[in-house]
This record gives sequence, structure tokens and C-alpha cells, in this order.
Amino acid sequence: MSNEQSAQPVRAAYQQEMLKRGHIIVRTSMVGIVVNILLAAFKAAVGITANSIAVLLDAVNNLSDALSSVITVAGAKLAGRKPDREHPFGHGRIEYLSAMIIAAIVFYAGLTALWESGKKILEPESADYSMLSLVIIAVAVVVKIVLGRYFKRQGNAAESAALVASGADALFDAVLSFSVLASALVFLGTGISLEAYVGAIIALFIVKSGIDMMRDTLNDILGERPDPVLVRRIKGMLAAEPEIRGAYDLMLNNYGPGRNYASVHIELPDTMTVEEVDRLTRRIHDKVYQETGVRLMGVTVYSYNTNDNEAIAIRKQVYRIVLAHRDWILQVHGFYVNRQKKEMRFDVVVRFGTDIPVVLQTLQREVQAAFPAYDILIDVDMDISALGHNS
Repeated sequence: MSNEQSAQPVRAAYQQEMLKRGHIIVRTSMVGIVVNILLAAFKAAVGITANSIAVLLDAVNNLSDALSSVITVAGAKLAGRKPDREHPFGHGRIEYLSAMIIAAIVFYAGLTALWESGKKILEPESADYSMLSLVIIAVAVVVKIVLGRYFKRQGNAAESAALVASGADALFDAVLSFSVLASALVFLGTGISLEAYVGAIIALFIVKSGIDMMRDTLNDILGERPDPVLVRRIKGMLAAEPEIRGAYDLMLNNYGPGRNYASVHIELPDTMTVEEVDRLTRRIHDKVYQETGVRLMGVTVYSYNTNDNEAIAIRKQVYRIVLAHRDWILQVHGFYVNRQKKEMRFDVVVRFGTDIPVVLQTLQREVQAAFPAYDILIDVDMDISALGHNS
């Protein structure tokens, strides 16, 4: 069986997982839409009847949650479209754009709510709560707790950060609704009206939620440092291959949830043939794809000296020189020396914020002083794989 044939069942299973993920997101979001619309309607009725700005703003919060779920469904549907000529990596990043729209809606709703609460603080009006309104608010608290737990459970099953975040938001909404209920009970018991202030607090939390969502989504769009756990897992899988001495410079590119493409550098013995390297790279591509869902799109090969004790001694000496600069250097790899041609090459990984020209000049000078007869090539890599974070 060829490598391509062996990879087909893996890819088919992965595609099935992506379809299942999409179904979970849509189904869960539809539940959220129905529940939040019903809660918003009941709370709006209570707020208008009781003349309560806090209850009305709580209703607005539920309505924004429903709208967020609508956009989540639309985003999931659009993101699930197959790759085409213009978008060969698929449409997964649409989910990030839909999340940014949701964040903007939440932020705007929070600012509007804050404005209305401020007006009520300056021009207070007495509320008039009935027993039915209190029961509806209490039921809303329970419903939001149940909905939050449901969203979190489904979000974890689908590996959807959006659903998990919606679950956390729903649980927090339950806290806000409880604060509205508490302010109503305080008013009925003491005659002290706190609802405008509670409404302002709710509005501030809505604004904060919108800002947090914008920041998180912007990080996804800009591209964050790879997850250190995933980095360690992939490097460990590669290093477990008997031919590979080390895996370095792992770079992950995300094109939407569950759509990760990677490139990596691996060290192989200088005795391997091109045909052997070809078989190896195909094998590790399928292995990484099967176990992590990450497509290993590019593999760069470093060779290392074998059966040459003097070359090994030179490598150890160079490593000592370079790693003496621990304040600059995180790692050295890709070392190879050709003693006949008097050529030496290696890569160094530097910390962010390091003055790269200074590093190159210093290392070039010190290594050249130790090996004056050699032509020395040093490449500088940035700390992309979180080496500075114990990965």
C-alpha cells in the first residue's frame, strides 16, 4: 500500500470529525438562540411592567447573546465550505471574523446599556416588582446556569473555544441576573432602589466582555505563539523516529479552528540517501496528521556528522562558545562541519528583543577566533516555538 493510500482513511476520519464539530456548533448555537430569545422576551416584559432598567438591560444582554449565536452559526456554515482556487487553505478564518463582529455587538450593547443606566441614576424612577416578575427572574438564573453548563460541555466536545466562551458567558449572566433579583428583593424589603446602579454594573461587565472578546479574536487573526503543549507533542513524535536526532523551528500556521499547517526542521545523519529521506518525511507527515490533525506541509533537513570524532569534538567546542551567551541564546542546532573544505554551519535561536546584528558579530568573531581556517555560516532563528517557556 502506498503512502497516499494509507493516508486516505486518516484524512477521511479527520474530515468526518470536522463535520461532526460543525454539527455540534450549529445545534448548540440554535439551542442558545431559542433560549436567549425567550429569556429576553420575558425579561423585557418584566422590565417594562416593573419600570426596571436593570431587568431591561438584562434582557438586552440576552438578546445580544442570541444575536451572537446567530452569527456563530453563520460563521460556522461559511467556515465549513470546501477549499477553492482563491482560498486553497479553506475558509476557516471566517469564524474569527464572525467572532470579531460578535465582540463589536457586545461592546456596543454594553455602551448603550451604560448610557441608559447613567440616565436612570441621574433621574431615578421607582420600580414596581410583582411576584410573577421575581419568579421569572429566578427561573432565568437557573436556565442560564443549565445553558452555561451545556455550552461548555458541547464546546469541549467540539473543541470550540467560541462555545466554551459562550458557556462561561452564560454562567456569568446567571450571576448578573441574580444581582438583579437581589436588588429587587432589597427594594421590596427596604424601599432602597439599587437597580440603576446594578444596571450600570451589568453594563460595565458587558463592555469588558466585548473588549476581552475583541482582544482574543484579534490575537487569533494576528497569529499567536503556538500552544507549547502541542509543540512538545509534535517534536516528541518526530524525535521518536530513530533517524531523527532533533526537531527544531516548528512553525504552526492557523487557518481557522482545527485547520493547522506546520513546517519543521529535522536533523538527520549525513549518511542517509535522498530516497530514505523521502520515505521518512512521508511517514512523519502521516503520523503527525493522524495523531494531531496538523498537516506537516514543509520539512527542512539538517545533516549532522557521523563517524567523525574530530567533527564531534569541534561541535562540542562551538556549542560551549555559543551557549556561554545564555542571556542571548536559547538553543544551537543544525551544526555541520566539512573538515576537508574547511566549512562550518549552524543555527542559533535567540530571545525576542535581542539585537541580532550584535549577536551575529559577536558569535562570528568568537567562533572564527577558535577556528580561523574555517568559513563559518551562522543563521539566526527567532524563538517561535516557545523555547523560552520551557517547551
